[in-house]
Amino acid sequence: MKIKSTVNAIKQNDPAIRSTSEAWLYPGLWAVIYHKFAGWLYRRGRFFLARLVSQWARRRTGIEIHPGATIGRGLFIDHGAGVVIGETCVIGDNVLIYHGVTLGGTGKTSGKRHPTVGEGAIIGAGAIVLGDIKIGAGTKIGAGALVIKDVPDGSTVVGEPSRNTQFETSMRSEIAALKEQMEYMKSCS
Repeated sequence: MKIKSTVNAIKQNDPAIRSTSEAWLYPGLWAVIYHKFAGWLYRRGRFFLARLVSQWARRRTGIEIHPGATIGRGLFIDHGAGVVIGETCVIGDNVLIYHGVTLGGTGKTSGKRHPTVGEGAIIGAGAIVLGDIKIGAGTKIGAGALVIKDVPDGSTVVGEPSRNTQFETSMRSEIAALKEQMEYMKSCS
């Protein structure tokens, strides 16, 4: 059940929680519960009622999840205020989202226009992820990052626009190795 997995995600990811009962005070849990109902209405073509539920949930929790979004099990929205999740967004299992995150679209095109977030991703506070892009499984997006391109599995991205720090570290290592080889070749001649 999606709700039980969300409660478990809260317990696993928040060191401040002291009991399972306390999880029911988290706005992220309530946002997932409301989304479950709004999504059910949306899939049955009850678009106005679905949007009504989602907007009511936004006012109550500070978290806006479009009823058309697809959310996996164990989503934990920590603190929650200001989180926006767009209509065609797909979120994998066990994703952690901090406050102020936008998973949004770019423009008014129809069809898939929001991000797909892989399993186990962590999205830092205030990060903006825009467009029909893929965020790989296990990816970490730093606070305040602007992500507008696909991110491979297991990457860490930071900045505005974001850059893959693992790639940069790898490139620096390769450049250092090349310099070392050049120095060695100079010393041999």
